[in-house]
Formats: sequence, C-alpha cells, structure tokens
Amino acid sequence: MDRATLKRSLLRPRKRVTAKQRGSAAFNGSGPSALRKRRNREGLLNSVRKLHCRELGMRTRGARWSPSSGPERFRNIQLQEEFDTYDHTVHLFLQLQFLRKRSKIIEIVAAKDIIFALAQSGLCAAFSRTTNKRICFLNLSPDEVIRSLFYNKNNDSLITVSVYASDHFSSLKCRTTPIEYIRRNKLDAGIPLFVTESLKWPGFVEFDDVNGKVLTYSAQDGIYKVYDLKNYNYLYHIPDKNVQEIKISPGIMLLIFEKTPSHVPLQILSIEDGSVLKTFNHLLHKNKKVDFIEQFNEKLLVKQEGENLQILDVRSSELTEVSSTDFLTPSAFIFLYENNLFLTFRNRTVAVWNFRGELVTSFEDHLLWHPDCSTNNIYITSEQDLIISYCKAHDPSHPPLQSPSPSDEPPGDATVGSINMSNILTGKCIAKISANDPELRIRPTRRGETGRSCIRSTVHEALEDVTALFYDEDRNEIYTGNKYGLVHVWSN
Repeated sequence: MDRATLKRSLLRPRKRVTAKQRGSAAFNGSGPSALRKRRNREGLLNSVRKLHCRELGMRTRGARWSPSSGPERFRNIQLQEEFDTYDHTVHLFLQLQFLRKRSKIIEIVAAKDIIFALAQSGLCAAFSRTTNKRICFLNLSPDEVIRSLFYNKNNDSLITVSVYASDHFSSLKCRTTPIEYIRRNKLDAGIPLFVTESLKWPGFVEFDDVNGKVLTYSAQDGIYKVYDLKNYNYLYHIPDKNVQEIKISPGIMLLIFEKTPSHVPLQILSIEDGSVLKTFNHLLHKNKKVDFIEQFNEKLLVKQEGENLQILDVRSSELTEVSSTDFLTPSAFIFLYENNLFLTFRNRTVAVWNFRGELVTSFEDHLLWHPDCSTNNIYITSEQDLIISYCKAHDPSHPPLQSPSPSDEPPGDATVGSINMSNILTGKCIAKISANDPELRIRPTRRGETGRSCIRSTVHEALEDVTALFYDEDRNEIYTGNKYGLVHVWSN
C-alpha cells in the first residue's frame, strides 16, 4: 500500500483519499475564507494529510492568539510530553503482521484535548492531553488499515478512512465517531458512511472543510456525488463523462474535461447545488504537457511545460502572464484566501505570490527538511500569518542556500532538523525549536503531579527525523511525530 507522492497538487484543508489500484465563492460574492487542502488522485493519500485540515487548522476569528503576538506565543517552549503508538500487547488483537511493527507517524490531528496519531502501518492511536495517557487504538477490526483521518468540526467527530485485508485492501470504508465517545473509549458508537458507494480504484472520497461538503467518486458507477458534511445527506451527482479532474474552491467546483490538442474544456459549477455557472475553453500550446490547472476563486492558473504561467480572470477574461524563467513549476501550492495570495513549494523552498504574478515574499530561514513537500510537516495558522514547518537546521555561519536542488544538503547536522515558525508576509523567522537552543529543555515533573508520561527521548532525539507535525492553536501546542512512532508535545 505505497503512498503516492504529492506532485503539482494544491494543499488546503481538504482531504482526498484514493483507493489503491490492485497490483500496485467566486460567482456569488460569498464563500468561506479559509485554507483548503487537496490530495493527488494517484495513489492512496492520507492527510488527507495533509495544508490540516492538514491539518492546516480551521480556527474561528477571535481566538486568543493574534498575529501580533506571534513571537510571544512560542516563548519559553519546552518538551512537555512523549507518547508512543507502539504497544506489544496490542499484537494479540492485530491480525496483520505489518500492523504489529513499530512504524513512523505520517499524520497527526488534534481535536479538543485528544491527539490522534496515525502510523504508516495503518495503526492509529488516540492520546488524552488531560491524563497524558493513551485512550485507545482506533482500529476496530484486526485487519483494518486506517489510511486517513479527518476532524469534522461541524459535528465534533473524527472520520477514519480505512481499507481491509478481507477486501484485499481494494475499497475505502469511512466511519464517523463522535469525539466524546472516543474520549470514553466507546468506539462501537461510530457509524459507517457512504455505504452505498463502491469506492474502488480509481474511486476516492474527499472532505472539503471550507464548503462543508464531501465529494465521492465511484468508478464502477461512473458518478461523482456530493454530500453535506454536517449530516452526510446526499445533495446531487455529476456524471463522469469526459471529466478528468475536479478542483474545489470556496463556493465553486472546476470541472476539467479531456483536453484536445488546442484547448481544454472547463466548466464551473456551484458547490451548493451543482448548477452550471460558466462553460468555456482555455487555449493551449500544442504538443506541450500541461503542468497544472488550478482554480482560486475567480482566478484560473494554467501552466504548460516550458511556457509562461497564465492567470486568467474567468469573470473579466483578463489574462496575466508570468515569465517561465520567473515562475518555475512548483511541486505544490497553498492558497491563502484571507490574503488573496498563494504559496509555492519547490526544491524545499517556499515563496509567496500574488495574482498579478508578482513575488511577494521569500523566506530567510525556512528550508524544508523533506523535498517532497508533504503537508504532514507543514502547518498554516488559521489567520494565515504564520507557516510552521520541519526545516533544515540553519547554521548562522553559512548563508542560506538559494534555490537549492532536492539533493542539496545545507551545512549542519544531517539528521536533526528544527521546527521553524515564519511570518508569511515578511518571510522572517520569528521563532524556532532547535536542538542547539540551550534554553530548550524537557519540562521537569512538578511536585505532586501524576499522570505524566515518561519522556525517554532527549530534545536532540525528539527533533530527529520528524515525519509529521501539527499545531493546536487553541492549546498553543506543537505536536511532532517521528520515524519511531513517537509523538512529542512542545508547549510553554
């Protein structure tokens, strides 16, 4: 069950999980302002990981932390807790051998006072920040492999997307469980979702937190269906005839049809009822591969191999072009709806652009650790003022690398990175969790304190090979997972 890499995809709090192949409001003047995450349709994706749900944090305005308090919120941060997803006693229950092995963390989601950690093996554990103990494993069946998590804030529940050995891991199965029941370890209260859908390859399920919708695709029936994320009621369907991809933006969906040598047919639908808002063709350069087509409100971004980036206003038909030498095809995007900007990721570097095609921000100390730009290691705050990532530790005695290649290794420790918090509009690094920080310590146990977990890792070890990251904005805590299946809590 290999996970597909994220290529030229849009990272927002929207999660898509695709069944594995066997053998291997722009037009109505409204729409939520928030981040959304999407996943590549090729392969089995978690995160649904995802920039968190995720996953990128969907916090309402008026929360206690403000953009101006950025540096203060991370002052005096310490390593507070350590949780372990591995437990040899659970082997008596698990049927699949790979579920019994220690495995790296690939996704972390937090809801209220519970941390959910998903291992690459498919084992998922829930930990309480109140008792600092494991509550349960979410795998209900001995042959269940959980592939993705989604916290549904509309009804305070967790959705798990799983595959099963009894089904040869061919179909996605969804289940929703109220957070309160998970807290009480009553997983039997969970309810199966979309049981009438056949979600086999290349079928998928996608959760869109921004519009409050769920999109499913049944390849067997040749139909896309849209459901209400609040109550999971069916809303409408879209036939898949000639549809190659569906992209979702606030209030709208973009249907991309099979391209011709000269153009690609496009259609924009209302996300609420599926009604057609606009149908048009976008001209293409012949014999040139399409690198990406993305929709951001009324802006359409189209890039072909070796050609300029085209930014088309679908309302006014105004076209802006950005030189191919200035804008190189990124591996991933994040659209910032609050600021009308977008982030690009390429060769471990991050940049901020506006829709006039102008570079707004370059980051001074934010060289990503992972070259594939997995959103498991990136978090954008709900105010869209900060980006928090697992980065290469920067050596002040060496200048930062400019436009490094994926193979470039900056000076410093090759095994230990740092958690960097950078201002999106200025590119300045405002705070950092670094093993080289002499003030960074493990919080000692206070007199009379009970219920604390045993922290076996040093700060240096906790920052080695971080494979997942999540920032709980309400609790002001950063959670990191590593290749050993450990979860660490960083808090002040």
